Amino acid sequence: MMMMTTDNLDSQGVAELGASVPSRAERILIVDDEASIRRILETRFKMLGYEAITAGDGEEALVLYQKFEPDLVVLDIMMPKLDGYGVTKEIRKRNDTPIILLTALGDVSERITGLELGADDYVIKPFSPKELEARVKSILRRVGQNKPTGGIASVKENNANVLTFGLVKIDFNKRQVFRKNERIRLTGMEFCLLELLASNQGKPFSRGEILQHVWSYPSDQRIDTRVVDVHISRLREKLESDKANPELILTARGIGYMFAKLEGLEEQQRNK
Repeated sequence: MMMMTTDNLDSQGVAELGASVPSRAERILIVDDEASIRRILETRFKMLGYEAITAGDGEEALVLYQKFEPDLVVLDIMMPKLDGYGVTKEIRKRNDTPIILLTALGDVSERITGLELGADDYVIKPFSPKELEARVKSILRRVGQNKPTGGIASVKENNANVLTFGLVKIDFNKRQVFRKNERIRLTGMEFCLLELLASNQGKPFSRGEILQHVWSYPSDQRIDTRVVDVHISRLREKLESDKANPELILTARGIGYMFAKLEGLEEQQRNK
C-alpha cells in the first residue's frame, strides 16, 4: 500500500491525474490534522479538476462546511478539538453530503461506528491516493442528483419510476422516499443501495455484488463487506415498521440481501 508522502506526486502520477476530469468543478472538503496529507490530497484533487478546500481540525471543518457547502467530505477520524465522529454527527443533522472517513484505527468496530453515524465509506491509513480518488469519483457519480434512472417497472402507479410498497413510496426520478406520506431523508449511497434492491424485487445480491454495483469496488479486491451490513441496517431503521422483522429489505440466507416482491408483500399484509 502506498504511503501518503510527497513522493506520490511524481511526474507520472500527475500525468495520470489529468486523464479523467469531472464535467464540472465539484467541491471536496479535505479534513486531516496532518499537513502533509492535506497538501498532497489538495494538489491531486485539483489536478483532477475538483475544487479542494482543507481543514486541520473538526471545528474548522464545520466552519468551512457551512461556508463552502462541499459536494463531498474526506474526513480523518482522529483529530484535535472535534474528531471525525463529531463532525459526521453535525453534518448528518441537516445534510446528506457524502462522507469518506480516513482512519488508522485497528479496531474494526470503531471504523463501523463511523458508518453507523452516517458516513458513506472509509479508507484505512496508510492508503493509496489512487484508491481514495477512485472512491471519491465513484460516490460522486452514484449520488449525482441529475443521474437519469429508467427501466424500473411499477406495479401500482402509472409513473414507471415510482414504486409503492405498503406504506413506503419510492420516487426514482426525484430520488425521494416517503413513509406514510412523510419524506424520509436518505443519504445518497443509501438511496443508491435501495434503488439497486427495489428495482430488482425478489433477486438476491451478495454483499460483494452490492459493493460492486453501488460502491464500484473491484470484484478481485478483498474488502470489508460490513459496509453493506451497516447501510442495510440504516435503511431498515428508516423504512421498516419493525427493523428486527423486516418486510421490505430481506436477508437472503447464505447469499446476502434482497427486496421483497410486491405481490408477496401485499399477500403478507392481507394475512396480518
